[in-house]
Amino acid sequence: MTVMYKRLTVILLATLSLVACGGVDPNSPLGKRKAIFKAMLHTSEDMGGMLRGRVPFDGVKFAEGAVKLDGLAHEPWQHFPQIKDAGDSSARPEVWEKQARFQDLARQLEGVTGELVVASRVQPLAPAQLKGPMDKVEAACKACHSEFRNH
Repeated sequence: MTVMYKRLTVILLATLSLVACGGVDPNSPLGKRKAIFKAMLHTSEDMGGMLRGRVPFDGVKFAEGAVKLDGLAHEPWQHFPQIKDAGDSSARPEVWEKQARFQDLARQLEGVTGELVVASRVQPLAPAQLKGPMDKVEAACKACHSEFRNH
């Protein structure tokens, strides 16, 4: 019984380890883009929270967030291989079937995050002046998600 118990324990721990890490290799294209998208979400949520009054507005942190978000907005696209990769991806098959449209939306996001950086350089910063550029960023994210992401 003890040997059987030990084997079951080892199998259970191995299974839990795989479930806990999500089974995604962090160095794979899928793992890399998931990490980038998660960082983008965290950064934009903090910035949106400042503009919506959920978090106290801090102009310096907002401007830093805009620069970070702009940098991140240029990164995930290189981690979408030409052929759909294996794994539990939220990307729809259309990402690979409609590459031109997907790349167009990626460039649009990069453009509006760049506009947000420019808007965040105008001092003194005020939430009212940043709402429009941030709305454009959020709309660009939503447009791509609507077409290319499984929710």
